[in-house]
Amino acid sequence: MINPEIFRIGPLSVRWYAVIILTGAILATWLSNRVAQRKNFPDEFINDLLFYLFPIGIVGARIYYVAFTWDEYKNNLWDVFKIWEGGIAIYGGLIAGLLVIYWYAKKKHTHPLVVLDIIVPYVLLAQGIGRWGNFMNQEAFGAAVSRQYLEAQFIPSFIIDRMYIGGTYYQPTFLYESVLSVIGCIVLIVLREKWQHLKIGDLTLGYIFWYGIERFIVEGMRSDSLYIGAIRVSQALSVVLVIFAIIAFFVKKKWIQQSFATYMYSPTRRD
Repeated sequence: MINPEIFRIGPLSVRWYAVIILTGAILATWLSNRVAQRKNFPDEFINDLLFYLFPIGIVGARIYYVAFTWDEYKNNLWDVFKIWEGGIAIYGGLIAGLLVIYWYAKKKHTHPLVVLDIIVPYVLLAQGIGRWGNFMNQEAFGAAVSRQYLEAQFIPSFIIDRMYIGGTYYQPTFLYESVLSVIGCIVLIVLREKWQHLKIGDLTLGYIFWYGIERFIVEGMRSDSLYIGAIRVSQALSVVLVIFAIIAFFVKKKWIQQSFATYMYSPTRRD
C-alpha cells in the first residue's frame, strides 16, 4: 500500500501530492524556458514568472473550490486555510494564472498571448503529471466498477489496486485526464513546430479548446464534482471555453494579428 506521506518531521509532513505537483511545475518551467530562449527572451523570464504563478495559482485553485463548497467552511473559517487536507480546483488555478500572466507580460513589455503561446503546451504536461498526485491521495475518481471492467480496459494492476477504496473499485478518472493532457501537449508542440500558418494566439486557443473538451468528458465521469444545482460547474465552464475558443479562432481579424506582430519574436525589454 502506497503511503501518501513521504516522511514527517514533527508536525510537518512531505506528501507525494505536493512533490508531484511541484515536479510538473518545474518540468513545465524548464521546457518553457527553452522555447522562450529560442525567441530571444531573457534567461530569467520564465523562472521569474513561475515565482508569481505557482503560489498565486494554488491560492486561486483553493478560493475557487471553497467558493463552490462554502457550506463546508462557513461555520469554521480556519478550515479554509487547511489546504493540506485537500480541496483545490484546477479551473480556479488557471483563472488566477491567467491574471498573473497578463500582469507579468505587461510588466515585461510583451503581449500576454506571446507568453501564453510559449507555456500552454507545458501547462497541459504539468496538469497531466499533477493528476498522479490524485492517484497518490486516492481521489478524483469516478463511479464504482468491477475489477474485471478495469482489467478489460488494460489498466495496469498497480493503478487498479490503488482504485480499490473502502471495499470498492472505482474508475481512475485521474488517469484518463492525465493521458489526455499529455496527448494535448504533444499535439500543441507538433502544431507549433510543423504548422507554418500558426498565428499568435492559436496555441492558446488550441489549449482552451482541447482542455475544455477533455475536462467536459472526464468531469462527467467523476464522483466528486462541484455543483450549482444539478449542473456540474466544471462541465458548464468547459462548454463556455470550447465555444469561446471556436468563435475566437474564426473571428480574429488580420489587423489584430498585425497589432501583435512586433511582440512575436522580439526580446522583451529589461526593466
